[in-house]
Amino acid sequence: MAKNAKSVVYHLFVSVLGLFMLYPVLWTLASSLKPENEIFVNSASLIPSSLEWMNYVEGWAGFGTVGFNVFFRNSAIVTLLTVAGTLFSSTLVSYGFARLKFRFKSILFACLLATIMLPGQVTLIPQYILFHKIGWVNTYLPLVVPAFIGGVPFFIFLMIQFIRGIPKELDQAAVIDGCGTFGTFWHIVLPLTMPALATVSIFSFYWTWTDFMGPLIYLNKPELYTASLGLRMFADPSSVTAWGPMFAMSMLSLLPVFIIFLFCQKYLVQGIATTGLKG
Repeated sequence: MAKNAKSVVYHLFVSVLGLFMLYPVLWTLASSLKPENEIFVNSASLIPSSLEWMNYVEGWAGFGTVGFNVFFRNSAIVTLLTVAGTLFSSTLVSYGFARLKFRFKSILFACLLATIMLPGQVTLIPQYILFHKIGWVNTYLPLVVPAFIGGVPFFIFLMIQFIRGIPKELDQAAVIDGCGTFGTFWHIVLPLTMPALATVSIFSFYWTWTDFMGPLIYLNKPELYTASLGLRMFADPSSVTAWGPMFAMSMLSLLPVFIIFLFCQKYLVQGIATTGLKG
């Protein structure tokens, strides 16, 4: 009986905590379906008096000749390229640190750890000056190219820890069979890192899709805006903020995040768990 009581209390506590965490999302969904004059009148209510689907129609229409479908397309382009670049660079760099011997390896690894602890605000201005001088401002290059030439230090460190857990005897067996350095990486190590690659892909997708600061700094043309910048255009402090369409497009912007989580939750948990155990 005591065990059952603990189970009931535990599940009740988790359910209440989950409801508190989901309430902002449910409130946004309800507000996206409310008439404009009702959103903040009875803000605690999650039940709209009438379903205002025009919020989605007006939000999808966007601004002028730029519809919200353009913002979604831009976000998809930037996100997919960034994820591909992150996987490409993180796997190669992490394999080099985990398996190869070269000069200044310890120093470079210390630099890698230092960049993990370095706040992004410290490198923000130097990066902008660099990209401005080479003419990359107002393009997607500052958002995409860094992923191909170095990736995110956290992902590299995660991959290093995972590869170090793979037995080196497999590499030695591959060398005996005639594989070189890249052959060992491609045929032996890379297939075994799929759980960690799934984790890197999911986190990279989340961080890029929801990124606001990067597009805000480097993009100036509305036709290049991502979804996060498109949502900002609904809010105008000098006039009237279109709350209904903004909440409607916010819900549509969250759909890819929910879909990725629902279908890839198993791979996310598996990748984190195995990386932690093998680290």
